Amino acid sequence: MLTVNNIEVTYNSVILVLRGVSFQVKPGQVVALLGANGAGKSTTLKAISGLLSSEMGEVTRGSITWQDERIDTLNTEDIVRRGLVQVIEGRPLFQHLSVEENLRVGGQAWEGGRHVRQDIERVYHYFPRLRDLRGRVSGYLSGGEGQMLVIGRALMAHPRLLMLDEPSLGLAPMLVQEIFHIVGQINKEEQLSVLLVEQNANAALSLVDYGYVMENGRIVLDGPAAQLAENEDIKEFYLGLNQLGERKSYREVKHYRRRKRWLG
Repeated sequence: MLTVNNIEVTYNSVILVLRGVSFQVKPGQVVALLGANGAGKSTTLKAISGLLSSEMGEVTRGSITWQDERIDTLNTEDIVRRGLVQVIEGRPLFQHLSVEENLRVGGQAWEGGRHVRQDIERVYHYFPRLRDLRGRVSGYLSGGEGQMLVIGRALMAHPRLLMLDEPSLGLAPMLVQEIFHIVGQINKEEQLSVLLVEQNANAALSLVDYGYVMENGRIVLDGPAAQLAENEDIKEFYLGLNQLGERKSYREVKHYRRRKRWLG
């Protein structure tokens, strides 16, 4: 469904951020991009969703294709119309609007909002707490409620690929577990493909089918979620310290391997 093939991303025509990143998301699959802050995960999502141009960034090498159509040359509006919808990090909302008004705004991206009432009920099915809060001004929501709302607003656009950027950021573990459970439910009930960017590896690997680990703008490790969850190097990397009490980088990992770049 989605193929990212050997892309490089440059900001201001000078700063090289991504270096030969390649991966796939298959229909109905949940895939994670894991890594520390600054690894290039969010930049990868922005390259897919067409948001790089707003930050003076561009894909300078490689290609991004969606169902065999190249999309890295399209603008964000056209990409959304093809069913790729990103939930941006930080839970940005129209804070002066109510919960339901935010959902209605999201519904305009799907057939001009002609099915907005039906689609709102669909969101309330997955996030019943939003039904109780539908009249509340969104600027007064808690962090967890805000995260539910931005995901719900994205669902109003009928995505075929939902891209989530750090949905666990700043949330208590119980809320993270609840939100990830709901995302998994949506994936199973609607066969919605999900691309998840996360620093919280434990939470992410409990949800996804396959994971890619990024460091310094490259993918350094990948595999099925169960395999990555048992990988000692990943455990040490995300704990931050090895047995000697030293910080660990994938450049020092015995099992580190350079992934072969796809040639298309």
